[in-house]
Amino acid sequence: MSTRILQQIIPSISTSDGAGVRLRRSIGQTQTVRVDPFLMLDEFSSINADDYIAGFPSHPHRGFETVTYILDGHMLHEDHLGNKGDLKSGGAQWMTAGRGIIHSEMPQQVSGRMRGFQLWVNLPAKDKMQPAGYQDVQAEEIPVFTLSNGGEVKVIAGTAKIAEQMIKGPIQGISAEVLMLDIRLPAGGEFAQALTSDHNAFIYGFEGDLLVGPADNQRVLATQSAGVLSTGDLVELKAGVQGSAFLLLAGRPLKEPIVQHGPFVMNTRAEIEQAIADYNNGRLV
Repeated sequence: MSTRILQQIIPSISTSDGAGVRLRRSIGQTQTVRVDPFLMLDEFSSINADDYIAGFPSHPHRGFETVTYILDGHMLHEDHLGNKGDLKSGGAQWMTAGRGIIHSEMPQQVSGRMRGFQLWVNLPAKDKMQPAGYQDVQAEEIPVFTLSNGGEVKVIAGTAKIAEQMIKGPIQGISAEVLMLDIRLPAGGEFAQALTSDHNAFIYGFEGDLLVGPADNQRVLATQSAGVLSTGDLVELKAGVQGSAFLLLAGRPLKEPIVQHGPFVMNTRAEIEQAIADYNNGRLV
């Protein structure tokens, strides 16, 4: 087996989105900083309600999928189809915008910690105009595998082979065959994960430093940074002295042209212009 190494480090930058939600963006901080099929990853984390209370009022999407994963807090999703998703600590939502969706994501708390992630995943051209839909997942539906060193792995999307066991996450059937893991390791704890060799992968550390790669070629991934991995069948990881918590994401690269205009992600400029016209004329959905 070939072991992946840490090929590129992308420190997250502070920014804001929605109605002023403060967050940190790594993948997608510019339209050239992407890891096909992943378009963007935002981390939001604050105990100050002023940083998140305004939320993400009603806004459109077309051409990709969004994943909202809540570590701490309570957020309500509503869309033009009349769907409502009540996201609480440990829960996730995978939304397929397809040809178009207009939705909002609003905090349901006025104090306390709000912490989580939003990930954007591209759709292949053949699926961009499919009907919108979503999968809501509560915390208790996400399988948790306890490692022999006391660490744990949550399988949110896809299927992972861990300690010779196949662990199936609740979110399946994604066009880009995405694997999404939330991994926690104690100080000095080690973990290795098999990955499909031709899938792109990256790690986002949100607590503690992490050593990535084989023992003879390790690099440190600092917290609040994305680490893009080389190709290979396996990734080897070791937590720093304070332990580590991180997301591991992998997916099949689409290898298609990307044209993005804010909340619309298509393959050509003409398709973007059509999306804008459809939205302005009430035809997006």
